[in-house]
Amino acid sequence: MITDLLADILTQLRNAQKAGHKSVKVRSSKLAAEVMGVLKGEGYLSYCERKLDPSGKFPVLELGLKYYSNGEPVIGQLKRVSRPGRRVYAGVDELPKVARGLGTSVISTSQGVMSDREARRRKVGGEVLALVL
Repeated sequence: MITDLLADILTQLRNAQKAGHKSVKVRSSKLAAEVMGVLKGEGYLSYCERKLDPSGKFPVLELGLKYYSNGEPVIGQLKRVSRPGRRVYAGVDELPKVARGLGTSVISTSQGVMSDREARRRKVGGEVLALVL
């Protein structure tokens, strides 16, 4: 049984990019779909589609991975911050800037899951889910 689905999905993304895959299918949840939507909106994924697995029983997310022209993956680092055993919260003034603003933090706020830039614009804090560079 998976206790932290988001961490599992981030690991699958890292492994798929290291292997040079064009896409990866991962188990779906509402939170995972929202986080992947943020990554797509920030330009780290080419597409994010919700589908059913081949048996037709479970929803999966198909994620299109992006690479630069030299073959390097667009996502350099992908790190889970807040975990089930150790939650990490940040106010609007404490939101982490990844690589001095070159990367993105994914934040779960009272207004939904969004990037750190969007959270600063809306002046809301929340739970820091992941860091992407």
